[in-house]
Amino acid sequence: MPGVTALPVFDFAVFFAAFDAERRDRGLSWYEFAEELWQQSSELNAQRMDHPLCGGAVSRLGARGAASCQYALFMLRWLGQAPEDFLAGPVADVGDNRLPEPGPGSRLRWDLNQLHTALSEQRQERGLTWPQLAREFGCTPSRLTNLRTARMADMDLVMRVTQWLGKPAAEFIHAAQW
Repeated sequence: MPGVTALPVFDFAVFFAAFDAERRDRGLSWYEFAEELWQQSSELNAQRMDHPLCGGAVSRLGARGAASCQYALFMLRWLGQAPEDFLAGPVADVGDNRLPEPGPGSRLRWDLNQLHTALSEQRQERGLTWPQLAREFGCTPSRLTNLRTARMADMDLVMRVTQWLGKPAAEFIHAAQW
């Protein structure tokens, strides 16, 4: 079995500080900020009649210290930055990591099934079992296998997976229109 690979972590504190500083620079309250995030997909929202983001919930992300990978895409899109910009530790050079540029008729979404498929293929090529791979990621095997059917996962896990694969997160993020 190969040795444990040192993987970077998604530094949520730095990520939160980045969008909070930009929010303050633009003079936005948390509720105005949430509205701007939501309006990035104004046409899609009108079609779906979705519930908007809550400014209070967005403001509490700093205290939580984490966000789902799907939720973080709202802020990454607003910042115009890739998730790799917020990694700490030994970061793999994955090449072009720019996120897709969706218009108001779509929203960025992780394709977690696609991520699971790539992870499973690499796991098999490297001759690893799910428990062995989970040890490399410092998680349970089910956190990895559940990516196949998951709608959400934590940002730190998906970024450790993309780094282990040596691929940009953008390869697994698409402009979705539903």
